[in-house]
Formats: sequence, C-alpha cells, structure tokens
Amino acid sequence: MKFLFDFLPLLLFFVAIQVWDIYVATAVAIGATVLQVGWLLARGRKVHSMLWASLAIIVVFGGLTLYLRDKTFILWKPTVLYWLFGAVLAGGALAGRNLLRALLAEQMTLPERVWARLNWAWVAFFALMGVANLYVAFNYSEKVWATFKVFGATGLMFLFVVGQSLVLARYVEDKT
Repeated sequence: MKFLFDFLPLLLFFVAIQVWDIYVATAVAIGATVLQVGWLLARGRKVHSMLWASLAIIVVFGGLTLYLRDKTFILWKPTVLYWLFGAVLAGGALAGRNLLRALLAEQMTLPERVWARLNWAWVAFFALMGVANLYVAFNYSEKVWATFKVFGATGLMFLFVVGQSLVLARYVEDKT
C-alpha cells in the first residue's frame, strides 16, 4: 500500500497526460504531491527528505512549466531529481560520509569497501538515469516520455536494485 501511495502522483501524472496534455498532467502532479505531503503531515507522519525534495522540484519545475507554458521545465524535472540524489551521495562520499551505509546499516552488514562501491554504483546509476530521461524527453513524444518515466525508469530502478541485491548477497551474513 505504501508503494502505491508513494507513486500516486506519478501514476496520476501518467493518466492525465494520456487523457489531456502535459500541462494538465503537470498541474495534477503538483496537486497530488502537495496533497500527499499534506496527508502525511495531517496524520502526524514523518515526511522523508526525498519526498520534500520531490515536492520542491515539482513545485518549481512544474510551476515554471505552467506559468511560462513551456514543457521543457517538467521534462527536465526527473533529471534534476536523479542528479540531485547522485550529487548528494557523491558529496557525502567525498566528505567522508557514506549516506547509503547510514541509511541501510541496520538492515545489513557489509565491508567498508563494499559500502563504498555500492554508494558509487548508485551515483553512476542516477547520473545515467538523468541522461536517459533527457534522451527520451527530447527525442520522443510526451506520451512516450511519460511511459518511460513511469514504467521504464521504474523498471530500470527495479532491475538495478535486484542486480545490487545479487551482488550484495555474497557479503550478507546468515544470522541463524
């Protein structure tokens, strides 16, 4: 259920762009994300930093898209989000702090060099996803881009996580 809640603005964006156009879809995505954050706050739940970042970026880039009637801003939004996440992970690593380890250390124990590789693998993945988004956004129709954004990017993320899990499995200790 949480998965559906997390992806609701994206799914609503996809439906809206199929039925109407990119401008209506952008307004729907902004509204859905604002409502999503508002719902969490009203229920006294924590709004994670990734959702705050996503809200800020959709409001800024989506708002510019609607205000200027220029779809370029919303087409860039996923790339900016991917590159922001990658930059945060890279910046943390360069500052001597592995943010993935800080986030996942309770779930798994890995050697330090493996944590470092995992972190840099995610940096590279986010960089490539940003490039892939730009390629699709500026070489295909808006509906094809929206399909890639919802299903292609999500599928690639799933495959990357599965691949990482297979690589990490040999380092995970069996505690039974």
